[in-house]
Amino acid sequence: MAAVTTTALPALDPALADLQERFVAANPASRERFEAHARFMPGANSRSVLFYPPFPLTMARGEGAFLWDLDGHRYDDFIAEYTAGVYGHSAPEIREAVLDAMEGGINLTGHNLREGRLAQLICERFPQIERVRFTNSGTEANLMAITAALRFTGRSRIVVFSGGYHGGVLGFGAQPVPTTVPFDFLVLPYNDEASVREAFAREGQDIAAVLVEPMLGASGCIPGRPGFLQALRTLTTEAGALLIIDEVMTSRLAGHGLAAQHGITPDLCTLGKYIGGGMPFGAFGGRADVMALFDPRSGPLAHSGTFNNNVVTMAAGHAGLTRLFTPAAADALAARGSGMRERLNARCAEAGVALQFTGVGSVMNAHFVGGEILRPEDHAAVDARLRQLFFFHLLARGIYASPRGFIVLSLPLGDDAIARFEEAVADFLARYGHLLAARAPA
Repeated sequence: MAAVTTTALPALDPALADLQERFVAANPASRERFEAHARFMPGANSRSVLFYPPFPLTMARGEGAFLWDLDGHRYDDFIAEYTAGVYGHSAPEIREAVLDAMEGGINLTGHNLREGRLAQLICERFPQIERVRFTNSGTEANLMAITAALRFTGRSRIVVFSGGYHGGVLGFGAQPVPTTVPFDFLVLPYNDEASVREAFAREGQDIAAVLVEPMLGASGCIPGRPGFLQALRTLTTEAGALLIIDEVMTSRLAGHGLAAQHGITPDLCTLGKYIGGGMPFGAFGGRADVMALFDPRSGPLAHSGTFNNNVVTMAAGHAGLTRLFTPAAADALAARGSGMRERLNARCAEAGVALQFTGVGSVMNAHFVGGEILRPEDHAAVDARLRQLFFFHLLARGIYASPRGFIVLSLPLGDDAIARFEEAVADFLARYGHLLAARAPA
């Protein structure tokens, strides 16, 4: 059980107000641009996750692992486009591949030489994928995987988990997300093997698939317990349902994906984000017999998308996976992230405060609780002002992370930047540790 978190502390509001006032004073150009753009876009925004009050920074450019905002401040980029930016900004290898592809024509209106090359590479890198198809986003990939499972099994229900995020129209929280598509979803608690067993015993004949992230991403980088994930594989097999593992985010956490690291082979797998080399990308694939549903020579399912096989993404993706983010590079980056997380957690434990960093490999999340976190409900009671305090403190130290405490490493992020992050956390504990709950006894 998570430790009791900070409630109404009189000193928290002034501390947060001070950081926000300094933020506003330091960023007049971003504020002006935000107000100007709000005339044409609701909230000056086309991507909700990027907004935070009083206004978000406008980034002017990026290079390597650095970002510069419109007011000229430089930041260590510790969010990396919410994991899609594993290559950093404008890697020469990616740029070269994109320019080469554009030289041959951008919109070819047909099969091209680059899509088959990337498809072969993905099938070889992720052994659970026998056949693959491309989309423009992880959202689309998950929608198509669900559709395939419904058609292949002839059943109607899809098991998902509270806190799961599988794209802009596939979000599952304590309350239904209004934008979620109206499939027949059964929402169960994450890391709760007993509830899944009960669901299959009760209505396994109606379950077409289980859709799961091997680590909850948007809900706080909560790793799936090996026993829980293995139970999903066993139960779906026994019931004749499909196991769909969403590796849009987690495939970067190990050389061949997080599911493979657990020794689990899903029936379908979805990919996205970094695999497109920083370009719009998604993919779904898996068993050849299931994917045959989309074979235009004989299959019953059509799958459209003007830019699914666009040459820019195909070229950038191949260059990134072969020249930069090889399996060995993925494992090395994961090891660096694990080391960083261990050092941060040791520092928080030494300070005796309810702050910890959860995650796997190169992706992690800060949580202001002291107990074990197995599902989003374990950190739901955290005072949101603490996350804001941490976010604006990091910005003031020249570190760009997520307002929800999401932290991501990229390939060009150096040891000096990691050291600066760890120093910023140490300073946060020194300045604001008295505002945090005490860590519960072990």
